Order: sequence, then C-alpha cells, then structure tokens
Amino acid sequence: MLNRLFFSSAALGLLLLTAFAAPSRHITVYLVGDSTMSAKEVKAYPETGWGMPFAIFFDETVTVDNRAQNGRSTKSFVAENRWQPVAAALHEGDYVFIQFGHNDEVPTKRSFTPEADYKNYLIRFIAETRAKKATPILLTPVARRKFDAAGKVEETHAMYAEIVRATAREQQVALIDLDRESQALLQQYGVENSKLLFNQLAPGEHPNYPAGKEDNTHFNELGARKMAQIVLADIRALKLELAGRIVQREAAKVVDPQAK
Repeated sequence: MLNRLFFSSAALGLLLLTAFAAPSRHITVYLVGDSTMSAKEVKAYPETGWGMPFAIFFDETVTVDNRAQNGRSTKSFVAENRWQPVAAALHEGDYVFIQFGHNDEVPTKRSFTPEADYKNYLIRFIAETRAKKATPILLTPVARRKFDAAGKVEETHAMYAEIVRATAREQQVALIDLDRESQALLQQYGVENSKLLFNQLAPGEHPNYPAGKEDNTHFNELGARKMAQIVLADIRALKLELAGRIVQREAAKVVDPQAK
C-alpha cells in the first residue's frame, strides 16, 4: 500500500513538473546571404526569396531576422558592415543560417570573392557566431535553373558549393546542402515545369515586368516555398533544437502544378 502510494505521489509530482515547465526561451534566427534568400520589395514581386516563406513556419518563441541582401557576397557583406551588427546582436541559443556563393563566384562582379577568401569569411562567420554561444548553419548556394541538351540539371556552383561542404566538415558545422537538394527538385520538375518555380513572366503578364522576365536564378512564390520546405526538412533531419519550434502553418495559397 505504501509502495503504491509512493509511486502515485512520484507520478503526480512528475506530472506537475511537466505541466509547469518553463516555456522555451525566445531566440532569433538570422539569415545572412544573397538575393535567393532575401526579403523582396513590393516592386520586385512576384520575385520571392526563400527566407520569406521560411519565416512563418516557427512558433512564437522564434523571430526570423532576414538580413540577406540582393547581390551580396561574403566579402561585400562584411565590407558594407552588414555582418558586424548580426555578430554584435547574437545571444546564446540563436542561430545564423549562412548562404552565399552566387555573387562570390562570378569574376566579373565587384562582389567576386576568391576561393580562399570565401572560405576564410565562412570561418569568420562560424567563429564569431560560436563566440556568442549561438549556432551557425552552413548552406551551399541554391541551384540555378540550367539543363543540358539531354534534360539533365547542370551544376553551376561546383567549386564554391564544395568549399562550403569542406568547411562544414572541418569546422564541424551543421550543413544543409541546398545546392544538391534544389538540383534534385529541379530535375524532378523537368526542363519546362521547373520554369514554374522561377520569376519567369510573359510580356504584359505582370505590371512590375511589362516587358516580361526570364529569370533562372530568382524564385517566385512557389519556388521560394519549395526551397524553404527543403531547409525546414533538413532542420528536422539534423535534429536541431530549432526543429521543436517548427509549426505547421497555412501560408498564402500557392498552386503547385505538380501536386497530386
């Protein structure tokens, strides 16, 4: 009888502790990167960075602070004093998602960052994030829409994506291989249907682009949502603490022509 009473009391105590457990501490998830991730102005619509839909899939304990900017590389993000305020604002438990490469890898751009410098900037972002007891997450640059004559997706970030992978291994940082995963998605859609993920418009189709637009780099709403879903799935697969803060929300209806 006494044993039964003891176990009943212990079970009740555990139940009360669970019921009155402190709620998760509020954290900020910073997004640093380029135009494929950034929040867009109304004048750019329907161009949509994947960081925009990504932000709505977390509970009230998470603020997503999207600092990504069009045309930026690791080098220009630092040169323009965009990284330093993020590092200064970090608190223990925060996250920094780091996705560059589109502008670093193009020699004709002012934002061009040689390979060794690119790696060093990534290492700097990692070190300064960890110094604040926050968590860095590296992402390979998201794929461009490019197919060969046989209809196979072509790699457009080979060298810079591999630098990200190598840096993640060496620094023991969680990696989201958005390059490979987005290539797989484009291959699934195919040459023609993959256009439906990008900011591609016929002349007169949208007032923001009266002459039309043929963009194989930047996403529309559907494409951004698909890329955000890849990142969310990887957060779960990596078993990050952040995964427990993801919620199922109904975003604005976006029709996927490939949905069954």
